[in-house]
Amino acid sequence: MTYYDELETRSADEREDSLARDLARAISNAQTAPTLARALRDVDPAEIRSRADLARLPLIRKAELSEAQKKKPPFGGYTTRHPHEFNHIFQSPGPIYEPGRAEGDWFRLGRFAFAAGLGSSDILHNCFGYHLTPAGIMFESAARAVGAAVLPAGTGQTDLQVRAAADIGTTAYAGTPDYLKVILDRADEMGIELSLARALVSGGALFPSLRKTYMDRGIQTLQCYATADLGLIAYESPAMEGMIVDEGVIVEIVRPGTGDPVPDGEVGEVVVTTMNPDYPLIRFATGDMSAVLPGESPCGRTNMRIKGWMGRADQTAKIKGMFVRPEQVAQLVASHPEVSRARVVADRDDEMDVMLVQLETTGQNPAVYEASVLDALKLKGRVELVAPGSLPNDGLVIEDRRQYD
Repeated sequence: MTYYDELETRSADEREDSLARDLARAISNAQTAPTLARALRDVDPAEIRSRADLARLPLIRKAELSEAQKKKPPFGGYTTRHPHEFNHIFQSPGPIYEPGRAEGDWFRLGRFAFAAGLGSSDILHNCFGYHLTPAGIMFESAARAVGAAVLPAGTGQTDLQVRAAADIGTTAYAGTPDYLKVILDRADEMGIELSLARALVSGGALFPSLRKTYMDRGIQTLQCYATADLGLIAYESPAMEGMIVDEGVIVEIVRPGTGDPVPDGEVGEVVVTTMNPDYPLIRFATGDMSAVLPGESPCGRTNMRIKGWMGRADQTAKIKGMFVRPEQVAQLVASHPEVSRARVVADRDDEMDVMLVQLETTGQNPAVYEASVLDALKLKGRVELVAPGSLPNDGLVIEDRRQYD
């Protein structure tokens, strides 16, 4: 089979006809979730039948989701099921709680796995985390959808991972883009040859130079855009011309700070409506930036394409696969009375994400702050102490110096 299902090659007319039915059904279903019922109480589902109709509805922002969860844990009234009716409950930094189910391809990543060539003859080396956060389970679900076996490797213990990959004969990798290089470099040092032929990556930027490094080793590397809240949003096919929007979501590109769609080709914030009946997020503002690509993919899939991740609409940055948010930086500053300001700098070194934490303080020993950085930001980073008043007065608390072209 060339495609995952017949939905991928629908004509524009077929897709719009389906959208008219699916949107009304999704809005009606969302109105059974308590918090969404209040937000959509004046909406007649029968009147929401197009993207233009959808654009009239309010956005849901992550901060609203977080606040709702604090008032009504764990899901803030955004689900149509009770917590005990889900198979998994995940915790992401924030904290934000997300539901999951084991039935079917609940996160819809099977579509990406199929496009990446994963199948029943593969063993997937899954290096996404299985602890609290959902990425490990999401990619295990994707492998199950296409019949692949899984080594649930998780993160860390690189020597053991190399040995397991060699002994088992894993043929595909799933994980953040740069951790694969750690595994390959360590395998070289150990004199071990691996059988990896493809890589399915997410959770960070796949830089062109890093993709070429893997291609030179004979590893086809494709990326997807997915979140814990929404599941699969868009994915690359072997054509590697932008990312194809998943069939289970509606993507809008809006002007940051508003819900107004921008013209095709203009960079804006990604807003996603998911058709998931259990967790029906309507116009969820991701904070990510992208733009619509004109035309259809050369691979034959006909859905809308986006350019992929083009930075953040706010100052939140994804570093080593983890989000770092301004409120976490504020928590770091508050934990030390002698620290007046802080700035987190995301950069690259030897194809790896690195994090520098600059602190305005009268303190003299960077080591004093390392534990606080890990506690607040959930990542290790180099700490640099600077004199009070020396950081730029530009409002930035998170600066991303990485290049995405």
